[in-house]
Amino acid sequence: MLKVRSPIFDMLCLIFAQTQTGSPGTMPGGGIGSFFVPLIFIFIIMYFVMIRPQKKRQEQQQKLIGNLKTGDRVVTNAGIHGLISNVKETTVLVKVADNVKIEMDKSAITNVLKEA
Repeated sequence: MLKVRSPIFDMLCLIFAQTQTGSPGTMPGGGIGSFFVPLIFIFIIMYFVMIRPQKKRQEQQQKLIGNLKTGDRVVTNAGIHGLISNVKETTVLVKVADNVKIEMDKSAITNVLKEA
């Protein structure tokens, strides 16, 4: 019984034979520089996409907390709107309704509303 080989099988055998007969001792690629250049590029992109914007937000938050004063209308990270009635070293006293005052940490203030 005679078996007929397909042309696809012949092509795969040829490709496999060519990949196996590479010259010994040579490394594909451009050496160590071709490894580190993309890695450095990835770190630069990560800095501009992730680290730098986070630092800017932290600086803005610190500036906002440092400029808090009595009489400011503020919004907390929980969504509570109120009026600052007293500023202490690390906390603020926020008036949210008549005869209702809440003492909270300064870092809970996320926004100072501008007076119209």
